[in-house]
Amino acid sequence: MDERLRSKKLVGKILISEESGKKFGTVGDVDFITESGELINLVLVESTKHTVDLSLREDERGRVLVPFSAVKSVGDFIIVSEKDII
Repeated sequence: MDERLRSKKLVGKILISEESGKKFGTVGDVDFITESGELINLVLVESTKHTVDLSLREDERGRVLVPFSAVKSVGDFIIVSEKDII
């Protein structure tokens, strides 16, 4: 339950590329494993052209998925590594 509450703090934050500084979009939801609380993917809403150009994986609703393993830091923004996404 604590993991779920902490992951909710990610929703609404903007994803930024570590390499280029370009915006990916805004986190709309988080995929995680219920039993362990392990975060799997950040689900983007309001994806940008930069995200479309990378041809990232999408869920069944067509929302862009960014693996949580690509996250480098979380603060006012979420910084992700493009090389860890592709």
